[in-house]
Amino acid sequence: MSVKIVEKNAVPGGWDCHAHLFGPYDRFPLAPDRSYTPPEAIESQYLALLTRLGLDHGVLVHPSAYGQDHSLLLHALAAQPRLRGVVVVQAGSPLTLTGLREQGVRGARFSHRSGTGANFAGSASFDDLRVLAPRLADAGLHAELWTDCQALPGIAAELMTLPVPVVIDHMGGFDVNAGVDDPGFRTLLDLLASGKVWVKLCAYRNLLNASDWQAGRPFQQKLMEANPERLVWGSDWPHLRVTPVPDAAQLLAMFEDWAGSATAVDQVLRVNPQGLYL
Repeated sequence: MSVKIVEKNAVPGGWDCHAHLFGPYDRFPLAPDRSYTPPEAIESQYLALLTRLGLDHGVLVHPSAYGQDHSLLLHALAAQPRLRGVVVVQAGSPLTLTGLREQGVRGARFSHRSGTGANFAGSASFDDLRVLAPRLADAGLHAELWTDCQALPGIAAELMTLPVPVVIDHMGGFDVNAGVDDPGFRTLLDLLASGKVWVKLCAYRNLLNASDWQAGRPFQQKLMEANPERLVWGSDWPHLRVTPVPDAAQLLAMFEDWAGSATAVDQVLRVNPQGLYL
């Protein structure tokens, strides 16, 4: 990979809006039915990362490897008031949405990806979102969606009708080889411009096969042109199943470089997340 490192300053009140915790496994064991077994990535390590990044707040996304057991997530939110959480809930799940907001939860994550067939163990589907959307609205929670630009056009119209805001992960899984004029990416831009949809600026997973990660710059710039007030940034720590593991500080520096100005950086790292997660 090629990443331009720029000098970066701490952003008081800044947010990392996408990270996961795992373990310690003697206290928080993984679900028996899971699609992967990651190394431990514990709360103290993540808090140290926030300090290194110069950010004050983080958003923990419940990993599918924990199935429907949210003990670790809810424990971390209770212990660290500066953190917020995103659960994974299926239709018929025993998890009660009422009261989650008071515990620091702000959203529920669902998956709708092309070419994957049935959802993997521990995930929640777009069908689950259809059923649960009214309950999410009643509970004051938004929907988070892991999707891609190939699948997005087929559900775009329905996303606009949901009674909750929608946050799309990983910059919509754009195809770097298809370019910014790809119909799926244009759909993402249109959704973002509507104000209904938020996008997490986390480019690197879409660039793993690119010889130079700078190929992601025009995608971020197009998103910022479409609606800079509906963008947040996420480290995606601890970078599951990616080798070599990227340095989150380099990913943050890459975002800041592509953002182009201190004002844009402050908008994405501090101002926007306050509206979504506080």
